[in-house]
Amino acid sequence: MKSLVIVESPAKAKTLSKILGKNYKVKASIGHVRDLPKKEMGVDEDRDFKPQYVVIPGKEKVIKELQNEAKNADFIYLATDPDREGEAIAFHIAEELRGKRKKEGKAIYRVTFHEITERAVKEAIEKPSTIDMDKVEAQQARRVLDRLVGYKLSPLLWRKVRRGLSAGRVQSVAVRLVVDREKEIKDFISEEYWTIEGLFNATNADTFKAGLYRYRGSLVVDRDAEPEKRFLIRDLGQANAIKEELKALSYVLKGVEHKTRRRSPLPPFITSTLQQEAANKLKFPAKKTMLIAQQLYEGLELGEEGAVGLITYMRTDSFRLAPEAEQWAREFITAKYGRDYVPDSPPRYRSKDSAQDAHEAIRPTYTDKTPERVKPFLTKDQYNLYRLIWNRFIASQMSPALYDQTTFIISPASETLVDTEFRVTGSILRFPGFLAVYADDSDEETESTLPDLKEGTALCISDIEGSQHFTQPPPRYTEATLIKALEDKGIGRPSTYATIISTIQDRKYVDKEDGRFRPTELGEVVNNLLVDKFPELIDLEFTAKMEAELDEIEESKLEWVKVVKDFYGPFKEALEEAHRDNGRVKPADIPTEEVCEQCGKQMVIRWGRHGRFYACSGYPECKNTRPIETAEAVVTDQPCDKCGSPMVVKNGRFGRFLACSRYPECKNTRPISTGMQCPLDGGDIIERKTKKGKPFWSCGNYPSCSFASWHRPVKEQCPKCGAPLLFEKVSRNGQRHLYCQNKICGYKTQ
Repeated sequence: MKSLVIVESPAKAKTLSKILGKNYKVKASIGHVRDLPKKEMGVDEDRDFKPQYVVIPGKEKVIKELQNEAKNADFIYLATDPDREGEAIAFHIAEELRGKRKKEGKAIYRVTFHEITERAVKEAIEKPSTIDMDKVEAQQARRVLDRLVGYKLSPLLWRKVRRGLSAGRVQSVAVRLVVDREKEIKDFISEEYWTIEGLFNATNADTFKAGLYRYRGSLVVDRDAEPEKRFLIRDLGQANAIKEELKALSYVLKGVEHKTRRRSPLPPFITSTLQQEAANKLKFPAKKTMLIAQQLYEGLELGEEGAVGLITYMRTDSFRLAPEAEQWAREFITAKYGRDYVPDSPPRYRSKDSAQDAHEAIRPTYTDKTPERVKPFLTKDQYNLYRLIWNRFIASQMSPALYDQTTFIISPASETLVDTEFRVTGSILRFPGFLAVYADDSDEETESTLPDLKEGTALCISDIEGSQHFTQPPPRYTEATLIKALEDKGIGRPSTYATIISTIQDRKYVDKEDGRFRPTELGEVVNNLLVDKFPELIDLEFTAKMEAELDEIEESKLEWVKVVKDFYGPFKEALEEAHRDNGRVKPADIPTEEVCEQCGKQMVIRWGRHGRFYACSGYPECKNTRPIETAEAVVTDQPCDKCGSPMVVKNGRFGRFLACSRYPECKNTRPISTGMQCPLDGGDIIERKTKKGKPFWSCGNYPSCSFASWHRPVKEQCPKCGAPLLFEKVSRNGQRHLYCQNKICGYKTQ
């Protein structure tokens, strides 16, 4: 008995061949074999949006090979991925194979497995099913909707903005998020506020700092209050007056609160959290994360063991785990860390109400395939992602971390200043629990102790200082935070996040600067047009509703044609109305002081296909133009060390640099100094960029000096140790802090 098993990728075929043995021939379709045509819409609006599928150019040979193998097979199993795309691939392969087989009466079976292990694969083969047409229709509905939007909107964008543009149903919503965030940042008005800290001490006890928490009955900082009442101390004068009043008083330790705080582990990864954490910890783009995860799932060569699938299916939105996986994790933890590190029963993590729960969370497939054991067989990126998945899964099954937490409440000893309090909290890690395996950087705990004092102890205040702060605008999205926003708002699904983010960058609607997205001028123009003409199309709630309806098609609750028809009616009306408006959309010209060298009229900054440029305001009589970069070249007072001509500032692949103004006669260049000296050898600190555009700062004497930092240096003396440099770091919530260059000092602004 000969059986044919068809999968999408050669890597997956290799892993399955090893598991199934010689009686099974495993072939790969290499992705989709049929799709809508590229050069026409391929959707019949008059026949219930019937899609007109064609064989993808270049796949004819693959289909013929599969048909030839199918003729002589007793059984055919379609083992494509267990999601909508996989189901659609299986459906189209089955359509191409039907009627081409020598033996009649033999069914084409569908098999799915969440992990490529011997147990899971053989169980699936023993209990095959049929193609799930509800899943196929859900995928088909998404494909048809996206084709209708893309095919119908593109001509409008060509006519109103410029040729070659395109828009996507979900991608346009992602662009809107980035544009809206940029508007929030531009409109943000920063507020000044102050906090006050006192340095306290008791007899025969160490000194400690405590922050002013309440003053005359009002909270110093109240995030929940109305904007005008959020901050009590708003300027230096007010801060100094309060400081003087507080410094003259004696204090008493009014209250001491002791409690044990539990910190529970994070759940195992789902697609969105894996992409977010890989972006944060490994600096992987979402597309790269999914590519490597696919490799880990489909199988990698592990020496004599052959191809082995190391993780479960990577497109999932459920935290559910198989009982056997929980059990082997508990046994592994007990053996390596001890019984105390395993809770009495496996932790339970609740998935979102919108989760489809079709697949387990992302986890390792084998208890003996630890990251260290398989490291010699993996690339650096494969190993790092696998280790991240392994550690997160193991940690998710461990006991909580336990902290002893102490809070001091300090009040004036006399009744002259009522309802005023300083507070400070110290915590000590008593039991690491899951932290022995996995720590979330965004939730790092700083271990700090307070002196052993009893309630009622008299305290003196030896010093008091005020710190100035300014409220910060919301930060621009990173890949991680944009994925989280899409997930929270119900936009897209686990299988689409990476594609969405890649597409909006490829179309030049957003740029990534220092790891954060900002809209391009083109992105803003297109977004504003769509918001004006198609408010429902890129409305967040409407798009989330469409995603929910696609889920309901898969669950047999809705008919796919009705979903498409309900969407297309209003969309078509809005499209016809937009076409009746003949005006073009572009940013306004910006007047300048530049003078046209051909006719003497004023130059303006105009927007064109390749961005902004200088153009004569006398157009069309005068058609003089020139690039902005050339016109705006900044001439410095620094001479070229080769020919003596002035150096000018230019932008290059790795950031700004100085170049000789006599280029191309003189091609001398050099980095731009920040004006700060290297702490190691006194050389100039210069800003550079990596090949991927990430900025860093290093000594200009490299390679003889090895100083380098990912964090921007600030020419400011450390108030604690006197070091000449501080470094600026930006936390994940967008807050900026200054750190001392001297790690031993430990100075950090709040």
